[in-house]
Amino acid sequence: MASQKAGKGPSPQMGLELTQTVAVVRRLCGVDEAGRGPLAGPVYAAAVILNPERQIRGLADSKILTAEKREVLFERICERAIGWHIASASVEEIDSLNILHASMLAMQRAVAGLTASGIMPDLVQVDGNRCPQVPYPVEAIVKGDAKVRAISAASILAKVARDRELHALHLEYPQYGFDAHVGYPTPQHLAALEQFGATPHHRSSFAPVRRVLERDALPF
Repeated sequence: MASQKAGKGPSPQMGLELTQTVAVVRRLCGVDEAGRGPLAGPVYAAAVILNPERQIRGLADSKILTAEKREVLFERICERAIGWHIASASVEEIDSLNILHASMLAMQRAVAGLTASGIMPDLVQVDGNRCPQVPYPVEAIVKGDAKVRAISAASILAKVARDRELHALHLEYPQYGFDAHVGYPTPQHLAALEQFGATPHHRSSFAPVRRVLERDALPF
């Protein structure tokens, strides 16, 4: 996925010897995902290292920002951060691995994409209570997207990138209303599933989709 400027399963514990590392952190990499709950579309993740000399006002948990504000901040983050990378795990990977492990895989890919450009973090902080396996000191921060600016930035990048993909999917399947609910199980989406069945972009391992697929597989 996009990046600029230069898995295995999840681990609930903090990573490498953080007590000695935190005091000398110069490059903090924030990581967050978007799209665990939807019935359709990939899960996205982003990794961001902010530049303390190029401040970005208004960073917050992406869920409390308007879509318009997220779009503005997306561009500012991409322009001003020391480095960033957006990655995803596919619907097929979600159905094969489960959504938790697929989210961790997307996070691993985001960090790997960032560091592939030669930008190495001193510490990776991840929103939530579990850490992806990455070759850097790593810790999970509960509600980190509201507490750590780099995680807030990552949440915005992941959310905007995923929403853009679901809006594009709406052009192909307008009857599902992906432009409104971006894949989440709203009454509108559930009603469309019942009426039109599942698309190849729906997550077959999620119960509402699985029920529709099983129904449609029954002989008349």
